[in-house]
Amino acid sequence: AGYMAAEDLQTNFIDIGPVNKVLNMLSAWVKSGMDSSSDVFQKHLMRVPDYLWIAEDGMKMQGYNGSQCWDTSFAIQAMAEAGLADEFPDMTRKAYKYFERTQILSTEVSRKSPAYAYEDEASRRKYYRHVSEGGWPFSTSAHGWPISDCTSEGLKGLLVLKRLKCIEEWKEAPEMTHERFHKAVNVLLTLQNFDGGFATYENNRGYGWYESLNPSETFGDIMIDYSYVECTTASLGGLLAFQKYYPDHRADEVADAIARASKFLKAIQRADGSWYGSWACCFTYAAWFGVEGLLVCGEDKNSPHVRKAIEFLKGHQNENGGWGEDFRSCFDKKYAKEGMKAYGDEQGSGIVPTAWALLAVTAAKNAKDIDCVEKGVKYLMNRQLDTGDWPQEGISGVFNRSCGITYTAYRNAFPIWALGRYARVFVPAVEAAKAAH
Repeated sequence: AGYMAAEDLQTNFIDIGPVNKVLNMLSAWVKSGMDSSSDVFQKHLMRVPDYLWIAEDGMKMQGYNGSQCWDTSFAIQAMAEAGLADEFPDMTRKAYKYFERTQILSTEVSRKSPAYAYEDEASRRKYYRHVSEGGWPFSTSAHGWPISDCTSEGLKGLLVLKRLKCIEEWKEAPEMTHERFHKAVNVLLTLQNFDGGFATYENNRGYGWYESLNPSETFGDIMIDYSYVECTTASLGGLLAFQKYYPDHRADEVADAIARASKFLKAIQRADGSWYGSWACCFTYAAWFGVEGLLVCGEDKNSPHVRKAIEFLKGHQNENGGWGEDFRSCFDKKYAKEGMKAYGDEQGSGIVPTAWALLAVTAAKNAKDIDCVEKGVKYLMNRQLDTGDWPQEGISGVFNRSCGITYTAYRNAFPIWALGRYARVFVPAVEAAKAAH
């Protein structure tokens, strides 16, 4: 009960997810003598709506209290790379303010919360909590759990925004001190595993055989925190972006972390050139991270690792130019035979996996891939609705192999990003290469 009470205070009674939210709330109720009017139980009740969601077919409980920070970080990076962020200064400034106030235990308000009292080393050791201060969450600052990739995407989002004209000229911009950026990188550096990869919430603290003790009937691979291609590449991107701004801060540690992470990405690449994606459906998503991770570390665009990954993607492109996977890729750990036929179009293509594949291929800026890229770009353009929106298709996210996650923002953020990268990065690079020859 003491550990549950500590979790309640460290997360402002949201708790890490809906399962232990319910368990902790029941525990608090029993401990209070089943008094529904008790202060602790009432604080729990106030946070129940954070998880509730009204769908077309009734009330549901979300798998988290939202994906606000995660979605915002992708959306703002997409807009920035597409050259659109300065066109919408109000939106861009709101995003900057959001990132500033969402950094965990870093604002004046959050430091006055009970959660901050648990940030000292003794408390973290006692309650088996990783360092939190300076990280970014998947959802909200109040949730209080930093994650490696969310921290990195939040950090990258802020650093991208700092370069924009509408932020540079903004006199009322909230202050982001150097120390806050330093603490974000501290969170990232402490989350690197011994194998060079990055896990999610904590370092790997156990062994694979622990999975035989998995009590869940729903989730797979949950007993320890593994290193993932997605978390590793996201963390790499954050460290490299930080390194450009702060080249002298913990320079040797940052350089070593980048080198180890690059080796990890190569080590876990499959023989066919693919990577298995653990946090979305599935191989197209992982390919985007894997290819981009290698390239940002300086890997040559024609290296065997990069080319194998891109050829893997090209081998799964459909005739209409799109790519498609569904949940079966995650569960079977093989590319879904019918692609996205159940939830996408008649050829099994879908908007989001097509955008992910394009982000991977265009990142290499290789003239060898022009036909593949242009077919994919035409597919995305043809699927866009008259409103500017793209249609919602099947579930694109996944949690621990067998639990689907709906990300409705993905259908717009990733096509914008892919089309923006094509127009502003891929085409100029390919044309320059042609001119040089």
